Amino acid sequence: MAIHIRRREFIFTLGGAAAAWPLAARAQQPERMRRIGVLMSMVESDPRGLEYITAFAQGLAELGWIVGRNVRIEYRWGAGDLDRFRRYATELVALSPDVVLASAGSIVGALQQASRTVPIVFVTTIDPVGGGWVESLSRPGTNATGFASYEFSMSGKRLELLKEIAPGVKRVAVIRDPSVPAGSGGLAAIQTVAPSLGVELTPVGVRDAGEIERTITAFARGSNGGLIFVGPGSSVQRRDVIITLAARHRLPAIYPGRSYATAGGLISYGADPIDQYRRAAGYVDRILKGEKPADLPVQAPTKYELVINLKTAKALGIDVPPTLLARADEVIE
Repeated sequence: MAIHIRRREFIFTLGGAAAAWPLAARAQQPERMRRIGVLMSMVESDPRGLEYITAFAQGLAELGWIVGRNVRIEYRWGAGDLDRFRRYATELVALSPDVVLASAGSIVGALQQASRTVPIVFVTTIDPVGGGWVESLSRPGTNATGFASYEFSMSGKRLELLKEIAPGVKRVAVIRDPSVPAGSGGLAAIQTVAPSLGVELTPVGVRDAGEIERTITAFARGSNGGLIFVGPGSSVQRRDVIITLAARHRLPAIYPGRSYATAGGLISYGADPIDQYRRAAGYVDRILKGEKPADLPVQAPTKYELVINLKTAKALGIDVPPTLLARADEVIE
């Protein structure tokens, strides 16, 4: 009888241990490591890139995703090169990431060519519907969603700001890359506003730095000229060429983002990219927790920056109106 009791006690004890074992094992197991790919459009040495990925990592940390503990991030830097975008997109997809952060529309296209299933969150991206990366803003319907950086009406606002800071401007060259959606849509918005401001527009389609130099030099032979650069702003070389030429030919110019003004451009107006990278962490978090990009609506910009470079204004002999200075988010002296 005693032996029977001991056997029953043993079975009971074993059963209790078996029931408790999974809980103890789970408590001891490390957190599941998730993998995020990041494909940036700029060069790795660009200070903007560090600012952007830092904002993204901070956003993730606020949501409990700590690099090295429960998430690993794989970075690739495309340096504005379409071939690199395609190569790195293939590399990242081969790593089977849980989600990829894409910093430009052309990168989204390269990633979707590599995979139609790996989730993508994009930032600073122009016209995702026109680019074919999503079906609609409210219901993307694909493996991509994210944060658009551009509303075409912004280009009209840029012309208004250029006239405000340099009222004498009568002729404006609209510098754009016709291969990207902002080229045509942004130009159309400027054309709508131009007649009321008494401005004659000269659309300039450029694809490389050499073409930019030739066209701006030719345009500068006339008088009362100014420039509007209509994105994309991913190429540092393109940015520096335009700023240098604007200074050389004494042309007031307005640009799509803060980095242009900090690099010597007169004035910039555009969506705040730091804000977009930080907000992107929220979408990455939701995808890591099981939501689908197809169901997450594309978000429009919520924060814009107006930056004025007073040093450049003085070099051009421009007295910036106090009312404009008062509206600026940042004034560079």
